[in-house]
Amino acid sequence: MAIFMTGATGFIGSYATEWLLRNTDHELALLVRASDYDAGVERLWKSLQLHMEADEFYRSLDRICFITGDLSEPNLGISNADYDWLISNAESILHIAAALNFRSERACTNHNLRGTLSVIKLARAIQEDHPLRRFTFVSTAAVAGERPGDTVLEGEPLDWALPDFNPYTRTKKFCEHMVRELLPDVPRLYLRPSSVIGDSRFQETTQFDMVRALCVLTDLPLLPFSRDMRIDIVNADWVGPAIAELHLREDLAHETYHLSAGTESRSLGEISEAFSETLGKRMPRFAGRLNAPFEQAMSLLANLSRGGKAQRIGALLSVFVPYMAADIVYDNARSVGDLHTAPVPFTKYGADLYNYAKSVNFEFPYRPLPEGLDLSNVPPSPVRPMA
Repeated sequence: MAIFMTGATGFIGSYATEWLLRNTDHELALLVRASDYDAGVERLWKSLQLHMEADEFYRSLDRICFITGDLSEPNLGISNADYDWLISNAESILHIAAALNFRSERACTNHNLRGTLSVIKLARAIQEDHPLRRFTFVSTAAVAGERPGDTVLEGEPLDWALPDFNPYTRTKKFCEHMVRELLPDVPRLYLRPSSVIGDSRFQETTQFDMVRALCVLTDLPLLPFSRDMRIDIVNADWVGPAIAELHLREDLAHETYHLSAGTESRSLGEISEAFSETLGKRMPRFAGRLNAPFEQAMSLLANLSRGGKAQRIGALLSVFVPYMAADIVYDNARSVGDLHTAPVPFTKYGADLYNYAKSVNFEFPYRPLPEGLDLSNVPPSPVRPMA
C-alpha cells in the first residue's frame, strides 16, 4: 500500500518527501507532470537535490511510483490504469499541490478548487474500495482571513464573513470546506503553514518569490510599516517534516494544526535589527502611516500594461505587503506540543538567506543527474513504473 502524494516536487513537498524517504519505509505514489519514467525521475531529482546526493536519490527510487498527471486536468489527468491502481493500492492521501499565483483567480480556481475536487473524487473511490487511513490537506494559515493585530488559534472555525487576502487564500478556504463536506466518513487532517521562507540549517533555497520581496524591502531606507508589526515566518525544514510526521501519526488529538512561528513570531523591528547587524547595513526608518499609500502604489505598478522591473516589483510587493501589514500571528501550540519541536526564529537565519539569494540572483543552480554513478546496489526498478 502506498501514500498518494500531490506536490511532492514543489518546495514544501520536497521537504515532506525527503522526510518520508529517510524516516519511513512507506511506498510513495507521486503525482508528477512528466511524460515518462525518466522525465519523472528528472523532475523529482530537481526537487530533491536540495536535500540529498544523487546516489542516495537513486537508492530511494525503489519506493517511488510515478503517476503521470496534472492537477488541473479531469481526474487529475491520470490514465485509467493508474487510476484503478491507486484505488486498489493507496492507503492514504497527502494533498500538498496548489497554485501559488496570488493574483490569478483563474489559476487558483483551476488548480486549487478543481484540482482538490478531483483529489476528493479519487479519495471517495478509494474509500468505497477500502477504508482510507487519512486524507491530509495542506492549506494555509491565511484562511483565517484579514484580522489585523490578532493571534489566531488553531481550533477556531473558519469565519466566512471576513475578507480574504487574495484568490489563493480564498480558494484554499473553500478547499477545506469541500474536504469537510465531501469526505465526512474519512479521517481528515488540515495543516496550515504560515509564510514558509528558507531553511534554518543552510543558506540554499529553491523558492525565491517571498525571499525576493524581503530582499527588496531590506534594501529600502524607509519601510512603510510600524516596527512593532509581527510577521509569522516559518522555516521549511520544520514545516515539511511536520507535514509528513503528522500525516503518519495515529495518536493525533486534533484535526487542524498551524505550521507557523506562532507567538514566537518576530516583529519587523527585530528582523531589521538582525539583518542590519549581520549584513552591516543601517537600520531603516519605519513610517506606518505610509502603509496604505505604499500598497496603493504597488498595486498601480503591478497593473501596468507594460512589463519591466517596476511592474515586477509592484506585482511582487502588492501580494506580499498585505501579509506583513496584517500583523497576524497564527498560534502553533498544538503543533509544537504534538511534535515536540519548534520552528527556528527567522532572525536566526534570514540574513544568510538574503546573502545567498543575492549571490545566485534569485535562481537556484540546479544540477543534472551525474553520469557514471556506481548503481550496483540500487534496486533495478521502482514499485510500479509509469505506463
